[in-house]
Amino acid sequence: MSTHKVGSDVTVLGDCIEVPGIGFLPVNAFVLHAVQPVVVDTGLGLPDRDFLNTLGSVLDPADVRWIWLTHPDRDHTGGLFDLLAAAPRARLVTTFIGAGIMSTERPLPLDRVYLLNPGQTLDVGDRTLRGFRPPLYDNPATVGFYDDRSRACFSSDCFGAPMPSAELAVGDDAGAVTDDELRDAQLLWASVDSPWVHSVDTDKFLASVQPLQAMDADVILCTHLPPATGLGPQMLATITTAPDADPFVGPDQQALEQMLAGFEPGGHV
Repeated sequence: MSTHKVGSDVTVLGDCIEVPGIGFLPVNAFVLHAVQPVVVDTGLGLPDRDFLNTLGSVLDPADVRWIWLTHPDRDHTGGLFDLLAAAPRARLVTTFIGAGIMSTERPLPLDRVYLLNPGQTLDVGDRTLRGFRPPLYDNPATVGFYDDRSRACFSSDCFGAPMPSAELAVGDDAGAVTDDELRDAQLLWASVDSPWVHSVDTDKFLASVQPLQAMDADVILCTHLPPATGLGPQMLATITTAPDADPFVGPDQQALEQMLAGFEPGGHV
């Protein structure tokens, strides 16, 4: 994992994972340096990751006051329970559904859970965070938020895009690829992560994009995209076309066997 700042208020805890046939998918967590510090998601749960150690290079985990879990998928919860143990004053922001999903893996300390729904706000001392449901999501518990002080939109999976290299995936600028490359990658990710988008009422979907257009954030911070500063209008325009993008069809068993054969020294499975 790596770290880099976005402005004065946010640190990105950057990571990525290679997805064969798709690219290098960024997997970010964030620290919002508010008076009451907020950690947004907690990274991958792979055994070679040490989320808590990376976080500790940015701030003392004991100082964390809020853990905003944008949704309880495994690429967002890797360091969650270690962080809860290391941050005894921190409360976990999630939804009723999010807490329920987490309880199927490991019970949450309910006295430390703070339930927040889209449209509700959280006061973290020097700013107010406003929760919202992103237009694209892969989990019913998803809640992103807008920070009215840094003008940053924390969008969870929405706007994600696999990158052509690990270096770009953990980089600090989504604009490091061309506009066309970014658009194509974001539409691919929309089809992979939110396949339901191809079956929606288009007018209703477009209406779900309007609140983000009105938000007019300076920077979009997505779990699966390098930080995107000043790219909001073009990325919003991209996702409005997601319902008409080509649906993603993954490899079948024959393709898997061909890939496995390529890994063997003799070319055999």
